Amino acid sequence: MSLRETYDPDNIFAKIIKGDIPSVTIYEDDHVLSFMDAFPQTRGHTLVIPKQAQATNLLTVEADVLSMLIQRTQTIAQAIDRALAPDGIRIAQFNGAAAGQSVFHIHFHIIPVWEGGAMKPHADPDSGMADPKALEEIAVEIRAAL
Repeated sequence: MSLRETYDPDNIFAKIIKGDIPSVTIYEDDHVLSFMDAFPQTRGHTLVIPKQAQATNLLTVEADVLSMLIQRTQTIAQAIDRALAPDGIRIAQFNGAAAGQSVFHIHFHIIPVWEGGAMKPHADPDSGMADPKALEEIAVEIRAAL
């Protein structure tokens, strides 16, 4: 998918917002949903998405939505830092398939990183889907730090 594709209202994140696909929620308000990545690169890998915006990427999202989205990303990253005490935090955002984007609904990745720790590849189905119970255990820690 290119940078100029039309938004697909049936993408997997739209389905998660509608409740058609389960997710392990970290944070939710009227504008934003944050949940654990089902294919985490590290322990605590979290996604932050806008709920109403129908933007595929950074180039198509409205400025006010982007501002709110990055503010919530910061808040959730701070909670991840308090809860999991990583050595670093990677904030990632991909635009277009050529750049590694695999879900075409604007979103940010919050990826905790530990010195010497392994990181799985991005969007790698061969890494296997995480156990929802294990994700929920991590989510409890992060939610408590919000």
